[in-house]
Amino acid sequence: MAMVKGKTTPDQPPPRWRLSNLSRSDQPFNRIAAPRGGEYLRPDAFLLLHKGLSRPMSFWRRWFGGSRSDAPKPQRLDYLNEALALERQKDYDAALTSYRLALRDSPNNPQILQNMAICFTKTGQHEEAIRHYRRALELDPTLVGAHYGLAFRLKEKGDRAGAAEHLRAFLARPPKGADAERWIRHAEATLRELETSTAPESL
Repeated sequence: MAMVKGKTTPDQPPPRWRLSNLSRSDQPFNRIAAPRGGEYLRPDAFLLLHKGLSRPMSFWRRWFGGSRSDAPKPQRLDYLNEALALERQKDYDAALTSYRLALRDSPNNPQILQNMAICFTKTGQHEEAIRHYRRALELDPTLVGAHYGLAFRLKEKGDRAGAAEHLRAFLARPPKGADAERWIRHAEATLRELETSTAPESL
């Protein structure tokens, strides 16, 4: 099936096979520069800072030698949840920026790498998608979404043997659930097509 930019198609893993449960609001967070080390704070973090500064007696505690624990601390931005929210809003370039920052904190997280590969696919950066899928599978060979996505990126490049290999890996441990049936059928049909087209070459 043809790829549609910015839309999940049967050639891409569906969202439910990936990190998709946001622990916070689904709305992307607007970044506001914070005056320390190039870090960023959410708008609500500034509200927390303001509340901390306006607590009763907090100024006087600090003035008269109060504990440093009274001083408000900036919150660390949750880049992964931000990336997921941006991806849901189809802002894939911004999502990739946040995924890169999340990967900086967790460089060996295969699911972040898989999500980045999907975003690279949706922005037409197929070589980067392949590279990130491969890295994700190096870290977790059982990641079915990565096998699925990589298979179709390799098929597009003309690597039919590689595509078939990853489709077989996907079908060996297919995801469960009624909504997975569409992707399983598409993988089976594509694998049959690949095996049929390569059969004469092996004779």
